[in-house]
Amino acid sequence: MVNKRNRPYFGPGGNSESFYAAGNKSTKQAPAWLVAFGLDAYEYEAGNGLTAGEKSLREVGEAAKEHGISMSFHTPYFISLSGVDPEKRLKSIDYIEKSLWAASLLGADEIVIHCGSAGKISREEAMRLSADTLYKTLEKVGEPHIALGIETMGKQNQLGTLDEVLELCKMDARLSPVVDFGHLNARDCGGVFPNADAYRALFDKVANALGDDKARYMHCHFSKIEWTAAGEKRHLTFADGEYGPDFEPLMEAIAKERLCPRIICESAGTMAEDALTMKQCYLGLV
Repeated sequence: MVNKRNRPYFGPGGNSESFYAAGNKSTKQAPAWLVAFGLDAYEYEAGNGLTAGEKSLREVGEAAKEHGISMSFHTPYFISLSGVDPEKRLKSIDYIEKSLWAASLLGADEIVIHCGSAGKISREEAMRLSADTLYKTLEKVGEPHIALGIETMGKQNQLGTLDEVLELCKMDARLSPVVDFGHLNARDCGGVFPNADAYRALFDKVANALGDDKARYMHCHFSKIEWTAAGEKRHLTFADGEYGPDFEPLMEAIAKERLCPRIICESAGTMAEDALTMKQCYLGLV
């Protein structure tokens, strides 16, 4: 299930402001625009719910295949793996199943799932519930050709430390970690990735827990994120000079270790521009 790229891929999560400023109106135009812009990946955002129908999703997928865009899919934010209401957790399984359907039409090889909250229950109980939901999900969906990606999260009351994500992913080979570097930096109030060694250590930790391929070809998110004592507050752009993390040491680590992640930029409105900045930085190091 791991897409063994021979280089890193870079792209935006959703459509940047410049995409629409250029006169584009539909996401099916995104793959051609991204290639012309110099990018090679795209994450279809359905965080607020999947509203597109089969025809639209298929058209985006066909355009992505035509232009060589590597696709992923972000599931709805209202999925709750750790919800204490059994009915809501069962509904979350249906949302994941529908996301896999959409991802298949898009030609995506991975869906991204938030692993839930631990706000009103202990982290141990939240982890038990999340694991149970994932177990039931895997039983229902069988052997999908699309990976179920579990994302690291940015708020301290959410599940989604790196250790928690790795623990969940150890359950089954169909589960993969989605490391959001901005989230990890924000939930610990900054300073998590001061240099390339810190980024390299994270990839090593993933490899030690799940195997080299899961680390080498990992699906990642990157953005600068403003944080408070509670963790993530809001996504920023690379123009921000106050909050991190810095992307240059990540590019250094990827180039030196010959890693091939797919890095989706989630900057606020400038995700395509900032993804291209990362790609150009990487190319300058190899």
